[in-house]
Amino acid sequence: MNKALREVLDLLDLEQIELDIFRGRSPAERIQRVFGGQVAAQALVAAGRTVPEGRQVHSLHAYFIRPGDPSVPIVYYVDRTRDGRSFTTRRVTAIQHGKAIFTMSASFHIAEDGPGHQATAMPEVPDPESLPTYAEHVRNANGLDPGIREWLSRPRPVDFRYATPLVWEAKADPALRGSSTRVWFRYDADLPDDPLLHVVLAAYASDFTLVDTVLLARGLAWGASDITAASLDHAMWFHRPLRVDDWVLYAQEAPWSGSARGLARGEMFTRSGELAVSVVQECLLRTAD
Repeated sequence: MNKALREVLDLLDLEQIELDIFRGRSPAERIQRVFGGQVAAQALVAAGRTVPEGRQVHSLHAYFIRPGDPSVPIVYYVDRTRDGRSFTTRRVTAIQHGKAIFTMSASFHIAEDGPGHQATAMPEVPDPESLPTYAEHVRNANGLDPGIREWLSRPRPVDFRYATPLVWEAKADPALRGSSTRVWFRYDADLPDDPLLHVVLAAYASDFTLVDTVLLARGLAWGASDITAASLDHAMWFHRPLRVDDWVLYAQEAPWSGSARGLARGEMFTRSGELAVSVVQECLLRTAD
């Protein structure tokens, strides 16, 4: 297990400071605000700790309200909205400096049998082992600002293997631009058999590349002084159990952008081709022009 993953798992071990009130930390950071995937994952941990045993997350709906300050703790307040026979609903508010920075509603469901189908087939992409690592992409990139290169070169808790161009590659070569991203991801460690942990880590990983998919469609890339981009809201539906210590294909599309916003949606498939998670996010996207 690499150091970056150990740090993420440590950040997800929230401190309970009162009934239904939890405190989370952030890594020391000077370049960016608190990563949205971290806040969503911590909020989901807080909600999950108040849920009866045997109920698994099946959906979450969240709003990023204010930028998170990595220099101070985040306090998570959990509202036990409802405990029904089959479903449990929780609402979580993340607070910093006395103001809400994030809200999330999450629903948990008992295991039930029922009719099923899967209309969407997993896209055909190369196996993850045949693709370059993210670090190799960064090393081979031409024309990156030194500060951005240093930021992109940091150790990551998730191993990403792109089957489609990255944003700075598409910015450099317009022929590579498109409105879809295909990326394999995996946490490179043997993780415990805890369904909530795998869901939480899927939520953490889900926020890394959705905004990039919108940037890719516009030929934009991080590091340009004339763009501002950030997550606005985030929704996930968990269809079946998945393990994030095995490869997951995250297929994403950016069907629209305009009015200083962009929409991205994604689907996570197990390596065997089962649709496990659906994701939708709207992002802020402003440019100087």
